Amino acid sequence: MDITYPPEAESFRDRIRAFLAEHLPPGWSGPGALAPADREAFAAQWRQSLVAAGLVAVSWPKEYGGGGLSPIEQVVLAEEFARAGAPEREENDLLGIDLLGNALIALGTEEQKRHFLPRILSGEDRWCQGFSEPEAGSDLASVRTRAVLDEDEWVINGQKIWTSAGATANWIFLLVRTDPSAPKHQGLSFLLVPMDQPGVVVRPIVNAAGHSLFCEVFLTDARTKTDHIIGEPGDGWSTAMTVLGFERASQLTTAAIDFGRDLDRLCELARRRGLNTDPLIRDRLAWCYSRVQIMRYRGYRGLTLSLNGQLPGAEAAITKVIWSEYFRRYTELAAEILGLEAICPSGPGNGGARVAPEAGTANSPACWIDELLYARAATIYAGSSQIQRNVIGERLLGLPKEPSLAGKR
Repeated sequence: MDITYPPEAESFRDRIRAFLAEHLPPGWSGPGALAPADREAFAAQWRQSLVAAGLVAVSWPKEYGGGGLSPIEQVVLAEEFARAGAPEREENDLLGIDLLGNALIALGTEEQKRHFLPRILSGEDRWCQGFSEPEAGSDLASVRTRAVLDEDEWVINGQKIWTSAGATANWIFLLVRTDPSAPKHQGLSFLLVPMDQPGVVVRPIVNAAGHSLFCEVFLTDARTKTDHIIGEPGDGWSTAMTVLGFERASQLTTAAIDFGRDLDRLCELARRRGLNTDPLIRDRLAWCYSRVQIMRYRGYRGLTLSLNGQLPGAEAAITKVIWSEYFRRYTELAAEILGLEAICPSGPGNGGARVAPEAGTANSPACWIDELLYARAATIYAGSSQIQRNVIGERLLGLPKEPSLAGKR
């Protein structure tokens, strides 16, 4: 297997390194070294620098504000940003760019692309995802939120839950039921809805780590324009599966970069505590290394498929299982290495986001336990591991469908 990058990708790497040298402060050791208020201010300034340099979505077409480059350059960007400890993107950007933006490029109308994509890149529109409901989690097709047409607008009523970054979003993409008489997978539509209106109420949910990363969203006669729909009415399930494919595969080409950096931190943590020679710890670290390498080579495979114009499909379920299960396992190993310190960590956490590996912060007990608690959700969001294994078994291996429990409670 030839995994060398083409000359144009290496030329792009030189450009990124020059950008980092110019825009990161001297002696930069990562955002975790900054006070929370300074970190937030720097993140905003950093994003504007990325916008000005055309580095927010380098693989989007140029006519919509992107860089017009290939997914290879996107991977190179992630590699160099990880190497330098550059600030990671906020969740609204992950949802707006990686999920909705890519779905719009694949499925949206020309008018939708020209209206929404530049606003996503500028940060004017900050997106969140409205899929899950109190009675529709893993069984997503059971959503009850309704939308009905009223002349030139959709009128929406219902509730969404576990809405990541909902408190900082001003738009939400919703999976709603528009035809109650149709079979549950066929009566759904995919709407784009502004949140800055009287009919939308957002309430934060405090998670196990003590952060309000999730929200519940209540919609009471909320409205959006008739043409703010991706696909046709009733085609929402297909659109949602495309979006979930992008979500489950969003780490396909960069997971090994991020998790490889975290593995370096984990190895350093073991060395500091004199456990790097313990045979059980070494065995678990070796397991972690093997999974990072699996993610690395699966990333190369996914990159090849992407370059051939193939959208994420059922195979993204394999990637989702690998990285989410790994996320839980390596943070559990960190707690084991910390020992009694894991019971009562002290010091600043990081709000559920990874920070750069500066000494005394990223390897603090508080930071590791923060990640441990955040990782609890990894095998649930974007489709639980059980659902992913069903997808793998049924759609990739051709196994019989799992018996339905509907009506057997």
